[in-house]
Amino acid sequence: MTTAAPPAPPAPRPDEAVFHASWEQALADLELEVEHAEELLRVAHLPTPQEVAERTAWHPPAGLGPLPAPLLDRAHTLHARQLDVAHRLAEQAAVSRRHLAATSALRARPAAAPVYLDLEG
Repeated sequence: MTTAAPPAPPAPRPDEAVFHASWEQALADLELEVEHAEELLRVAHLPTPQEVAERTAWHPPAGLGPLPAPLLDRAHTLHARQLDVAHRLAEQAAVSRRHLAATSALRARPAAAPVYLDLEG
């Protein structure tokens, strides 16, 4: 005796499909931003002012509503990556401050300027 396969879940209604696709696009956009930050950290690249302007111009999409349950694992993974990048950026900022302080301390001091000038001697 064979058992029948469970019925397939009902196809999402058009508005649910659009809702799900909107969330997928929002997560994909965030993933691209995280990948860009990871790449900058990997190559120790100082972004140009244009790159900084482009990245800071991003705003979260409005009106998405609650995250669909099937995308929860993807969102958790993305969040963990964002936290990792934030932690690594903070570490790199601290390292940069230490390097700046060290190089400032090593700069050659200008020669002492004379206090007076002997015009008769």
